[in-house]
Amino acid sequence: MAFSSLEFVFRFFPAFLALYYLVAEKHRNKVLLIGSLCFYALGDIRYLPIIIVSVFVNYLAVRQMIRHRNHEKIWLFVSLLYNIGTLFFFKYSNFLIENVNTLLRISHYEKNLPLLNLGLPLGISFYTFQIISCVVDVYRKEIKEELTFFRFATYVTMFPKILSGPITSYGEISDELTTRKYNIFKIEMGLRLFILGLGMKVLVADRIGMLWNDIQTIGFQSISTPLAWLGSMAYSIQIYLDFQGYSLMAIGIGRMLGFHLPNNFNHPYMSKSVTEFWRRWHMTLGMWFRSYVYIPLGGNRYGMKRLVANLLAVWILTGLWHGASWNFILWGFLLFLLILLEKLFYKPLLDRSRVLARLYMLFVMPVTWMIFAINQSKDLIIYLGRMFGISHGFNVNQHDYIRYLSQYKWMFLIGGFLCFPYGRRLFNRFQNSLACTIFLLFLFWYSVYLISNGVNNPFLYFKF
Repeated sequence: MAFSSLEFVFRFFPAFLALYYLVAEKHRNKVLLIGSLCFYALGDIRYLPIIIVSVFVNYLAVRQMIRHRNHEKIWLFVSLLYNIGTLFFFKYSNFLIENVNTLLRISHYEKNLPLLNLGLPLGISFYTFQIISCVVDVYRKEIKEELTFFRFATYVTMFPKILSGPITSYGEISDELTTRKYNIFKIEMGLRLFILGLGMKVLVADRIGMLWNDIQTIGFQSISTPLAWLGSMAYSIQIYLDFQGYSLMAIGIGRMLGFHLPNNFNHPYMSKSVTEFWRRWHMTLGMWFRSYVYIPLGGNRYGMKRLVANLLAVWILTGLWHGASWNFILWGFLLFLLILLEKLFYKPLLDRSRVLARLYMLFVMPVTWMIFAINQSKDLIIYLGRMFGISHGFNVNQHDYIRYLSQYKWMFLIGGFLCFPYGRRLFNRFQNSLACTIFLLFLFWYSVYLISNGVNNPFLYFKF
């Protein structure tokens, strides 16, 4: 069940919120746990047993680590093996089998291994990382207070963040799992953030995403070079506003329940380098890889060769986390190369010239997003060929971009405006005014109107 669905907006969440505030404060974690499991089941009940088993297995491992410190490494290994194994089984088994079958065909072996064709459990990439962070933090003795079953289960399953984050460590919300402060201001602010995120997703991200859909319908071989760049720009704006919209909605829901979930974005398109971009984009995922992969591997403490190896590991894993496909591995590897080149050679040049840095990012990021978006290597080669005018194309209309630029010019202007901090500054300045309240009411009404007419796409990050 998506946050942008009518079922959530008008049925599930109002009923849940009413029950949440009707019960005594000491019972609200239980209501949140039960409500989160119901939310997950309404999304796809087939995968509910998987997350329930994960909660029990990992809580057992955590309790054993605390009680038997002499055997804590064994229980850490058991937990990591279970979590990584479960994630691999559901997300990567078909990818592995397909590549084994490719090798078998190359070797002229007639038989193929059967594909498992498993569905991907909702939010498994996100809640698995949260579980791992909690287990590792217990092993590191960074979690001091008693970790009760209900707190652990609520932390793992909390519905505002279970499907697409923000990826939150237990320590970030442990105090609020114990005692939360409630007031009408938090509910009001949470509602405002939710409406902003809803409008960002439904009114802008989905609309500008229609250009990318049109390009896919036309066929990559039949688009002009300007339209190829226009499409890559549209996708760059769409994926940001779609994910940022979801994150604002999640943070807003959390605020209404008394939680302060971390921000996921800090205006990444303002960045002057790829390195800076990935400090601003999906920040909770970046912090997870830094805390639980990069630093444990040694970070930058053991010389250049070790630094290169650690960066490569982090970015290949980042690519694979997003999906089981070679384009994600290529995407991760390209980001590794760009970040390494910045560190070794041209970061000082980018720091000195803001204009050069902006042009560099305007060129680099759309290209990397196309590698991210197109999972078929043949299609990717065609699209990149059209972007750089290398391939001749087929039945290409060299002026096709003019019609699409005219059709989507307002979406580009609004989307571009929202990619920078001007919109947030404007909101912060006038958020308590009557005009802002009227604007938010209109935003909510128009978003709901479009959703009710079937103009609503799934969040892009749900498939990861």
